[in-house]
Amino acid sequence: MVHIRQLDPTASPLDYFGFELRRKREEAGLTLKQLGSVLFCSGSLVGQIETTLKVPTRDFAERLDAALVTDGMFSRLVGLVLRSQLPTWFQPYADMEAKATYISTYQCQLVYGLLQTKEYARAVLATGQPDKLDELLAARMERQRILKRERPPLTLVILDEAVLYRPIGGPKVMRDQLLHLLSLKDERWIRLQVLPFGTGEHTSLDGSFNLLRFDDDPDILYTEDLISGHMTANTETIREAALRYAGLQGAALSVEDSAELIKRVLEERYGHHADTGQRPVA
Repeated sequence: MVHIRQLDPTASPLDYFGFELRRKREEAGLTLKQLGSVLFCSGSLVGQIETTLKVPTRDFAERLDAALVTDGMFSRLVGLVLRSQLPTWFQPYADMEAKATYISTYQCQLVYGLLQTKEYARAVLATGQPDKLDELLAARMERQRILKRERPPLTLVILDEAVLYRPIGGPKVMRDQLLHLLSLKDERWIRLQVLPFGTGEHTSLDGSFNLLRFDDDPDILYTEDLISGHMTANTETIREAALRYAGLQGAALSVEDSAELIKRVLEERYGHHADTGQRPVA
């Protein structure tokens, strides 16, 4: 007799997803293999997701909704599932980030998470040697969906010039990442600036930080240390951070000149010719 693992749907979003998947599959009178055939995957994969051994992707959830005619239930649920895969200490910030109306970020080491390509993000996440790299990567990609909403947050990004030169994942990954940054130039709700080396000392030598603003909630400042993140809504701290961010904006290159610098780095550092039609930034 085959042992069927019993699931507690209240244990976690992942358990709830698996519980509902099994319930809907059995209601439809389908075996694991039959449903897998409809979803263009193996029955084993369906079974692993049912029993929480694997985390579903958004693509899997969307195909599942179509196959079982569930009116988008799994597509809505998968966002919660993927967010639950984030580190516990990071989840509160991710919840607030998803609600923000304005995001202002200065990044001195890496491309901001919401702007990372999949392979760049994979290389970054792998440095922590996580047990579930694929799950963390899927969760990071899921976070980026807020930029594709009908009304996305106004996102102001300042990257230190060092970010452009640090070869995360190797030359090809960096080429694709910088090309992705260039592709954002015409996005109405994203403003990307680069803080050049020539600035010297500036108002955030202490490191990276994010400022979140909301329509109906207090502003939040988010910073990270080696192993965790910290949020505060202290008004004096927010005021100081906003002043420092204004200093960074003033010292950074314009959006247009930042794009020109990225193009130049692409050509000189990563072997990708970019014909700008304009004179390069000095």
